[in-house]
Amino acid sequence: MRSMMSARACLVLLTALALTAPALPAHAATVTVGAGSYTTDLPAGASGPAGSDGAPVTPKVTGNVTGKVPTNDWWSSLAFQRYAGNPYSENMYGHPLAFHAVAGGLEVSYPTTPLISGDGRMYEYPHARDLTIGVTGLNSPDTKVDGWSDWAVTPYWSDGTRTLRATIGHGMPYVYATPSGGNAQVTFVATPNVWSDRGNILGVTVNGHHYGVFAPSGTDWTISGTVATDALGGKNYFSVAALPDTSASTLDLFAKYAFSFVTGTRVSWAYDEASARLTTTYTATTTAKEGAQTGTLLALYRHQWLATSDTLTPYTYVSPRGTMKLREGTSFTTKQTFHGVLPSLPDLGAYDRTRLGGYVRQEANASDPWKAATDTYWTGKALGRLAQLVPIAEQLGDTASRDKLLGLLKAKLESWFTAGGEQFRYDATWGVLTGYPASYGSDTEVNDHHFHYGYYLMAAATVARYDSAWAASWGPMAKLLASDANNGDRSDTRFPFLRNFDAYAGNGWASGHQGFAAGNNEESSSEGMNFANGAILLGAATGDTALRDLGIYLYTTQTSAIAQYWFDKDNVVFPSGFGHDTAGMIWGSGAAYSTWWTANPEEIHGINMLPITGGSLYHGLYQADVRQNLAEMEANNPGPAVEWKDVVWEFRALADPAAAKANWDGGYTTLTPESGESLAHTYHWIYNLARLGTVDTAVTANIPTAAVFVNGSTRTYVAHNFGTAGRTVTFSDGATLNVPARSTATSAGGTSPSPSPSPSPSPSPSPSPSASPTGGGVDARGRIEAEAYQEQSGTSLETTTDTGGGQNVAYIGNGDWLRYDNVQFGGTAATQFKARVASGAAGGVSGLVEVRLDSRTGTPVGSFAVGSTGGWQSWQTVPANISGVTGTHTVYLTFSSGQPADFVNLNWFTFSTT
Repeated sequence: MRSMMSARACLVLLTALALTAPALPAHAATVTVGAGSYTTDLPAGASGPAGSDGAPVTPKVTGNVTGKVPTNDWWSSLAFQRYAGNPYSENMYGHPLAFHAVAGGLEVSYPTTPLISGDGRMYEYPHARDLTIGVTGLNSPDTKVDGWSDWAVTPYWSDGTRTLRATIGHGMPYVYATPSGGNAQVTFVATPNVWSDRGNILGVTVNGHHYGVFAPSGTDWTISGTVATDALGGKNYFSVAALPDTSASTLDLFAKYAFSFVTGTRVSWAYDEASARLTTTYTATTTAKEGAQTGTLLALYRHQWLATSDTLTPYTYVSPRGTMKLREGTSFTTKQTFHGVLPSLPDLGAYDRTRLGGYVRQEANASDPWKAATDTYWTGKALGRLAQLVPIAEQLGDTASRDKLLGLLKAKLESWFTAGGEQFRYDATWGVLTGYPASYGSDTEVNDHHFHYGYYLMAAATVARYDSAWAASWGPMAKLLASDANNGDRSDTRFPFLRNFDAYAGNGWASGHQGFAAGNNEESSSEGMNFANGAILLGAATGDTALRDLGIYLYTTQTSAIAQYWFDKDNVVFPSGFGHDTAGMIWGSGAAYSTWWTANPEEIHGINMLPITGGSLYHGLYQADVRQNLAEMEANNPGPAVEWKDVVWEFRALADPAAAKANWDGGYTTLTPESGESLAHTYHWIYNLARLGTVDTAVTANIPTAAVFVNGSTRTYVAHNFGTAGRTVTFSDGATLNVPARSTATSAGGTSPSPSPSPSPSPSPSPSPSASPTGGGVDARGRIEAEAYQEQSGTSLETTTDTGGGQNVAYIGNGDWLRYDNVQFGGTAATQFKARVASGAAGGVSGLVEVRLDSRTGTPVGSFAVGSTGGWQSWQTVPANISGVTGTHTVYLTFSSGQPADFVNLNWFTFSTT
């Protein structure tokens, strides 16, 4: 929720100061944006970016820098000097390497051992210097930023005689150094063990970590005690890399790319609406300092390598985010499924409509609907609370309350979106748009803009849903807030690119200055997702596809990062000594079971749940983890939620709607809503999900504002159409839904799916004969539909034209896989595997389909090769022999190919004895 939480008394003081701040002076510079405006003058008594002593600060950059320097990045302390006594940097966690700038150059470490602190409440892989990269005699008075790209930065040192530039980045095992005025120098923390000396190339071990040290060809490193120097033969480059091991072949590989310096990094994304597929490409630009080598080595985070089919090397690194895997080349691509968001849940709950209406009017007619909020954060929370009530009022036919709520939203947004009083101010020096009155360091530390502004985007999207004329006039100011927090338009030079979002790490960063020994931090992942959801909905409501797709990129990427790094979904990221299933916040060096303001378990867990909206459905993709999360909260609380009961119950509804309804039914009379919640929204949410069930993870739609739910054997399709003409929404299982203009339709409501093809009532539709459950499992000798997997990587679903209809699994390529649980072979050994496949792969493109049992990396029990069958819907049944299999197993189908292109579609498979 906040990156730097003060005591509650500080909040009261800040609020009091804000109330006494005078209005905008008459001479202030005002910039008009649509019907709104912002000021470029600092409001009287307010502060902009400042150090810890309160003195204003300006970016520490060289004359080579022309763009707006990124705040809130993993390296921002290089440019934002938070502490007067440190003109260099705080610890910076690039992963796998960590860094710290000092007068003599750049400290480098490869942290591999977790430190558990705070009674097991925090784990970190702290920076502890292995070596320092520098120039002989360098004693710089400060470190400045000489340039940056999407996940890399080049710090610069100069003492008037000697200079050093060093490019570092996320996923980069190298430090690329460019010195002048002296010899290259690497100073080790202790005398290194030199296990390979090739003159210009050293293989060393220090502090238990292995490094390659590379100087230009024809030169020779000289080692004296803990110091290695090289005159570089008149050249001005050298590099150092962390090595996974000490083999000669590993050193050879890293030497191959040692002088292919990374000079730029860039992320790009594309959303395919028809397939609900997000493709993200990460590219490193390189320049050869000698020879003609191109490309580099990049270490992929877990959320990246799980989603790529690109070939990876066998090398890995330790990191606070789990295992990183090494890729050789210039780029890699990930493919992820976007499962959709909704502006609100439909009207399907079996609630008491009179009681629900009373709850709505209680909020709409409150004497102070803003609950004394004055600053950007608490005003945002109130905007979010009221916005969620607008569609509920409309569903109830209470147009008076709907229009009153819309009026409240418009008036408050217009007030903030107009220079004077409560307002936004643009600081051209930092390229930052700050709301005043500010809170939690959003002004002096540039903290939390995505947390605050996401609520404004959500409120503006709600108004735009009902009033397109208002959106045309006032929407530009809302979009300006979106650009401040996460500018996706590289041509907009007013703001840095993606201020609050780390494109490579996959998560946001809250602290503007990154002024902590543990690096940067992000607490409320769910409020980061609220920003992404707001961007999707505002973009969709105003026809701004670029904003919508930016939101989809942020939302989809963070969905996978949150599952891994906050909730450790697969139980492989958190070190064993941490002792928690959930992190309240992550740091560059690790994660913590804590918040900035309390140790209360409800709020540690709840801060990554709220606000609950139609953008919270991503939690429903990992229902087992939702249950695990709540079990830990209640164990540590101890007992059920007390303070944030509504948020916890709504979160529970995404995995266990019946239990959430029982919580409400047994406790709503004692419920005091969380500040961003209301009785009306909680009642509506829980009772709707009690009818709808849980998110169906197997089905997507060809519109981003749609979702599918499953309750027992019943699927319910929901879609909202922001457009001005009706459209037919097609789902990946073949169902269709006719959605009128500017409306929500459901398959269980007033508008039903078209009859052809009709949606199957089964969560996993399959042609006859189908695999039948045996004792709760799946009969191996029945036909197992490919789309009935429990988990997959790299694939997608599409409608099939094969006999029986339904779906097939598509876009299958190298490294993809499918998992099927509890497949029962019985006591008679199965010796054959048959699969229904199709391929429209180009000539020369083929691959291998392999069957593995109980482990995705286990020895295959059978396989077959497949190439083009004449088309992606030209189906053939291909048999393969397997080693005799009996009993009950988890079946993995894995796919490998020597080419990066997709090579096969799969409709169904089965096992037999003949």
